[in-house]
Amino acid sequence: MATATRPERQAATTEQAWREVETASFAVVGYITPAGDARSSGVVYKTVGKRLYFAVAPESWKARHIAASKRVSVTVPVHRGGILALVVPIPPATISFHAAAIVHPAGSVRIGSLSKKLEALLPPERRDTAVLIELIPEGRFLTYGVGVSLTDMLKPELAEAVVPVAS
Repeated sequence: MATATRPERQAATTEQAWREVETASFAVVGYITPAGDARSSGVVYKTVGKRLYFAVAPESWKARHIAASKRVSVTVPVHRGGILALVVPIPPATISFHAAAIVHPAGSVRIGSLSKKLEALLPPERRDTAVLIELIPEGRFLTYGVGVSLTDMLKPELAEAVVPVAS
């Protein structure tokens, strides 16, 4: 039953959040530099099991700074709106979480042994030169607009949810 302060809603679930993360392919990864400065970068990723992977150049800021801290924050935008988004500016829903990061040196991972899905991230010509970064989500997913209608996205008390990363 709905109350005056908090109407009933379909809350996001762990399974629903994972389904959205597994379907998406772009995320913003935040990290701290060794000097303590906050940075963020967009990445194209693939999931294998409950882990995210992306490839970067070995001398990139992402490779160096993530290797130093071994911790990141991740925000995955979730497209909403379909045809309506062409007419009305509808912001994406989001799923945010913290993750432990493992930076695999260039050429150290046998892509086929992990998953065929990763071959698109690391084509043969880059396999020996690109760094593969593995993210292991931890704690909770903070979601906004996942599992709610577009109109409910306008109401933070309905659009926000916190669900565990592991079910």
